Amino acid sequence: MKQLVFVLLLVTEASPRSNCTLWKLGCDCPRDYKFTICSRLDLTQLPGRVPTSTELLDFSGNLISVVPKNIFSANRKLRVLLLQNNNISVMEDGCFAQLEFLQKLDLSWNRISSLTEGFSVGLAFLRELQLSHNQLSSLDSRSFFHLDGLQRLNLTNNRVQSIQMRSFSTMSSLRQLHLRNNQLASLRGGTFSMLRSLEILSLAGNQISKIEMVVFSPLTSMTLLNLADNRLSTVSFKTFLSIHTYSTHILLQGNPWNCDCELHRVFRKLRSIQRLFLDDYSNLTCMEPPVLREHLLTDVDSELCIAETVTVLIITITVVITVLATMLMGERKKKKRRKGLHWTQQGEFSDVSDF
Repeated sequence: MKQLVFVLLLVTEASPRSNCTLWKLGCDCPRDYKFTICSRLDLTQLPGRVPTSTELLDFSGNLISVVPKNIFSANRKLRVLLLQNNNISVMEDGCFAQLEFLQKLDLSWNRISSLTEGFSVGLAFLRELQLSHNQLSSLDSRSFFHLDGLQRLNLTNNRVQSIQMRSFSTMSSLRQLHLRNNQLASLRGGTFSMLRSLEILSLAGNQISKIEMVVFSPLTSMTLLNLADNRLSTVSFKTFLSIHTYSTHILLQGNPWNCDCELHRVFRKLRSIQRLFLDDYSNLTCMEPPVLREHLLTDVDSELCIAETVTVLIITITVVITVLATMLMGERKKKKRRKGLHWTQQGEFSDVSDF
């Protein structure tokens, strides 16, 4: 009897694993099949026959290079798919098409250089997409076409140089957009036109030197704008004035500021707007002019307009002196004309008396 019980226990323990063939590859398949862990096994391709009840599937830290079409067709219950730290460079169109309940997809630390429209097919309910540390160089209107429900998009540490108009046009629910450490040189109006729910926009560590005036105006929910470590030498007051959120924190440290009177005026106006907060203003340093290089802006901002004020005073004084001199010269000429007329009249009177 005892032997029979022991055999039954062994069968009970073994039966879950026997239904999960991935254990032969070294994967961990718990009894309920909701979590299937196949990380750091040096796998070169995605294996099939993942338990259909799996909700979290982890293939991170392998050597996978291709995500084939329909590879997850039997895994409609997946909610989290982890594919980070692989060699993925190809994602066939429709490779995630059946994952209608997927909420998080991590593709960071791979070799992805482009995103086709077919990449996002079926991911309408995806909430978080991690694409950091890849090789993306541009974004267009097809890149995220079907990601209607996305709330967090991480594109940090790519090579993005350009963002075409309407690249984020379907992302009305997006709340966080991370574009830190890319190669953006300018921000054009309309780039973020549909992102009315966006709360965090991180653009730090790019090469941005030009920002069009209305680029931030559609972002009516933005609470944090990070523009630190770019190539901004000056900014337009109206660029930030167009931000109409109740409270927005702006980071600008690490830019090569040209500390002149105009910059002083811009920041003085911005700091007076109650809904805008320049959190790192005390850390801004000057790059130009050379005499102020590496000086904190707060240490010299009160002096930036002195030279201009002196110049204006000199010009004003010069104009006043010129006007006064002109008026004085005019008065002198009038007096001379009056004297000349007086002597002429006396001469005529003398001539008449001779008769």
